[in-house]
Amino acid sequence: MRINKYISETGVYPRRETDRLIAAGRITINGIACAAGASVEPGDTVAVDGVTLSPDREERVYLALNKPVGITCTAARQVEGNIIDYVGYPSRIFAVGRLDKQSEGLILMTNDGAVVNRMMRSEHGHEKEYNVTVDKPVTEAFLQEMSDGVDILGTRTKPCLTRRITDNEFAIVLTQGLNLQIRRMCKELGYRVLRLERIRIMHITLSGLERGQWRHLTAEELAELYSRLDAEK
Repeated sequence: MRINKYISETGVYPRRETDRLIAAGRITINGIACAAGASVEPGDTVAVDGVTLSPDREERVYLALNKPVGITCTAARQVEGNIIDYVGYPSRIFAVGRLDKQSEGLILMTNDGAVVNRMMRSEHGHEKEYNVTVDKPVTEAFLQEMSDGVDILGTRTKPCLTRRITDNEFAIVLTQGLNLQIRRMCKELGYRVLRLERIRIMHITLSGLERGQWRHLTAEELAELYSRLDAEK
């Protein structure tokens, strides 16, 4: 079976996206990057970014985890403290996006590659909310500069919402996900992050989750998620 047909039957990626992933060398057959038109034989292992795909539609899993500090958002099992071993779910799942090792809070995990692909598209600007504790008092000028955008990584961050929580703590809502974005923004403005917690992704929150706990998304949360993603097509 041709690789494009194989992947389309998983329901994970559309044909055009599959072509893009193949061109980028992100699809492998038995661990080797494949070319367009490659064939998949019975028993072959097909993976996208190291995540194995299967044409038989396994039951979809959607989890919300309150990640503690010290856990690394990687599927690489050789990494001590990797998020896969930490959760210990009985079937294959992977994280949607990342939280750096020193950050904590909400991260979603699933085996549904299609949802991951759609949620990670930066052009849709899905909201992610954080509570941040810094090393000195939060001023109105600091909040305004964070909100207006900060020059990091050769670009200017998108405008965002901010508000003070306490003297040294503020909330921020981002619609992009640059590498270590909040930490870099704060550093550029002369602040050091002491604690960073993500409390919301889109409409999904940490409600009812103690640190280190995970739960399945509710039917209502999934319905809202599908509705929002479908509206973006």
